[in-house]
Amino acid sequence: MPSTSGFDTSFDDTLVSSKVRSPETGSWINRNEIREVQRYDDFRSIDWVEDELDEQKQRLLKLKHITNKGNNFKDKILSQISNWLVLACMGVVIGLIAGSLNIITSFLSSARVGYCKRGFYLSESFCCWGESDAHCSSWTKWTSLGGLNYIIYILISLLMSYTAAKIVKHYAPFAAGSGISEIKCIVSGFVMDGFLGWWTLAIKSLGLPLAIGSGLSVGKEGPSVHYAVCVGNSIAKLVPKYKKSASKGREFLTATAAAGVAVAFGSPMGGVLFSIEEISSVFQLSTLWKSYFCSLIAVTTLAAMNPFRTGQLVLFEVTYDTNWHYFEIPIYIVLGIFGGVYGILVSKLNTKVVSFRKRFLWPWAIREVCILTLLTASFSYFNEFLSLDMTESMQILFHECDDTFQNPICHPENGKTRLFFSLLFATVARMGLTIITYGCKVPAGIFVPSMAAGATFGRALGIIIDYAYKKNPNLAIFSACDEGDKCIIPGTYAFLGAAAGLCGITDLTVTVVIIMFELTGAIRYILPTMIVVAITKGINDRWGKGGIADQMIKFNGLPFMDSKEEFHFHTAVTSAMSSVVVAFSADPSDALTLEQLKQTLKKTKYRGFPIIRSGNNPKIEGYISRYEVEYVLIKNESVNPGTLCNFNLRERGSTEKIDFSSMINQAPLSVDCETSLKFVSDIFVKLGPRYLLIESSGTLIGVITRKDILLYEHSIHRKEVDRGPQERQEAFEERVWNTMKSISLSTREFFGRTLHRDSYRYTPAL
Repeated sequence: MPSTSGFDTSFDDTLVSSKVRSPETGSWINRNEIREVQRYDDFRSIDWVEDELDEQKQRLLKLKHITNKGNNFKDKILSQISNWLVLACMGVVIGLIAGSLNIITSFLSSARVGYCKRGFYLSESFCCWGESDAHCSSWTKWTSLGGLNYIIYILISLLMSYTAAKIVKHYAPFAAGSGISEIKCIVSGFVMDGFLGWWTLAIKSLGLPLAIGSGLSVGKEGPSVHYAVCVGNSIAKLVPKYKKSASKGREFLTATAAAGVAVAFGSPMGGVLFSIEEISSVFQLSTLWKSYFCSLIAVTTLAAMNPFRTGQLVLFEVTYDTNWHYFEIPIYIVLGIFGGVYGILVSKLNTKVVSFRKRFLWPWAIREVCILTLLTASFSYFNEFLSLDMTESMQILFHECDDTFQNPICHPENGKTRLFFSLLFATVARMGLTIITYGCKVPAGIFVPSMAAGATFGRALGIIIDYAYKKNPNLAIFSACDEGDKCIIPGTYAFLGAAAGLCGITDLTVTVVIIMFELTGAIRYILPTMIVVAITKGINDRWGKGGIADQMIKFNGLPFMDSKEEFHFHTAVTSAMSSVVVAFSADPSDALTLEQLKQTLKKTKYRGFPIIRSGNNPKIEGYISRYEVEYVLIKNESVNPGTLCNFNLRERGSTEKIDFSSMINQAPLSVDCETSLKFVSDIFVKLGPRYLLIESSGTLIGVITRKDILLYEHSIHRKEVDRGPQERQEAFEERVWNTMKSISLSTREFFGRTLHRDSYRYTPAL
């Protein structure tokens, strides 16, 4: 009977049972119980080895083509510069999107509090151009009634957030959140269909300014990386030579990720370092140069647009011309400790909120966004550091108080005590809002909210130090201060606090230092920034669990094999391998018909099939990918379904059968069953194959992929970890959910009784 040889299964009569019995394998893993692997099936693995072989074939064919045409100089030049032209196009598009979003976001944020009489489309900053903010005759509030303005503020905020959540839910669910975690997985070799498409790009670009303009505690930096990478992926797919090249795609994705950070922070070198430190898993020198070039083009385009009409790339760009003093180092240490504690606390609590959201709130995503907006707007309106857009708030907090900067924060008569407690309240409120908001179903980043929380804390700390100096200028600790010169600059502490917050939440070091330096241009403050970041990093390494992106990868069940992580397995590869379910036989007596082969492909989702000698003798003969099988089938669509298929290399060229032998990889990567799992994991990290065949004396007994290793790691970890804390958390979440339902029911009954004298008017039927 014709057959495909099967191991451990036989889903129809085209499969036969093998006499080989494989050892206990990864097939026992109960994936439904492991949260860290829930979304593995959403991703497809890239075979970097096969991709490099295909690239090499294309290079040889191109070289042969050029040689046959007489060493055509024009073809050589076009081949060399095509990459740079495509990268330049990507950079221009990213810069245009970033500039447009800056303008739109500024307008939407201002629209909550008033409008411009000279032009409704102008934001407050443009409307009051050349005028004092305190005496701007062109800008007016919506009404003369403070209470009504408060209601309008809330209603406009709700309208923006509702619109953002609505379009995300119905048109591009992938546009929600930050996207950095998924991008890290994609760049490492796991493809997620639709995540980087044109539609996601459009909705991300539309929803982001709406989410930020609504006042939600979300930032644009993470989503900027997402829409930038969408640009890179979408444009690359328009060019045929890049469409099927995974290695070229990885370069473009890494380069555009750098450009996304560059335009968000106005920091081209910071963007390049971000792509190295956070995004890339295998970073080559050529990729470094491409990232630099793409970032340069994107930032140049943004600068040409000049979205703020100030020549600045970001609103909170300032310059410090004063020196720091050594007695301030303990203060820098305090700021570093704040950053470490902030990163650990926010990441841990946000993970718990996301867990609760996944279990109970996912059916009401839009309603949740509206409630978060209502909560945020209801009290943010009364705090100047919460009501403003976060970038505008940081622009104020970073500034020195001098003759050129007139703001209430610099006026002593306003009351330092009130200002201090206002800053502390803004810090605590921003932390709380970030914890409950990050991860909701709108485009949402966490970088800027973390910087804003650090900035308010730093400014509050600066007020205390400045007050102590002015009260006791003759203390020995202040002896380094020259009389008549500015000694304590509270704005520098806000700046360093923002760096601490950014480092704490991202667990990045060099990138944070460079970004903050490029923001201020104050090279003299690099050392204080390095001190703050080093303290924050040390605390995070000792008591934290890495950056928020890495934690979300594990929590959301995304496949990611970190090249920076060293695996410690004390077992053989057979512990994690999976049994071979379908293998094609090279034995002519077991030959499949064309119809049987099509049914096999239809009933399975495997992306490749081992070739074995026969069902009774599973010696490895080779491997053929699903794509190559389908390619041959397309070329033989009109052939009789009863025609036999040939997978035997010794019968190559047979005219009586459909020949697949030319497509077979005769030397697939394989390892012995006694090979250590740690060695195999190193092969996957350093070489990047999609699969390895497991053999015993040449006999096929199993197959292992990167996903299998990650599945095994999480399964073993699950066995070793005490389930008590998670069970207690789940019980706590149940109590919180029941309390929320009880409050909701009581509220509905109250409104039904008050408005209609019917307590059950707004309650669901029992």
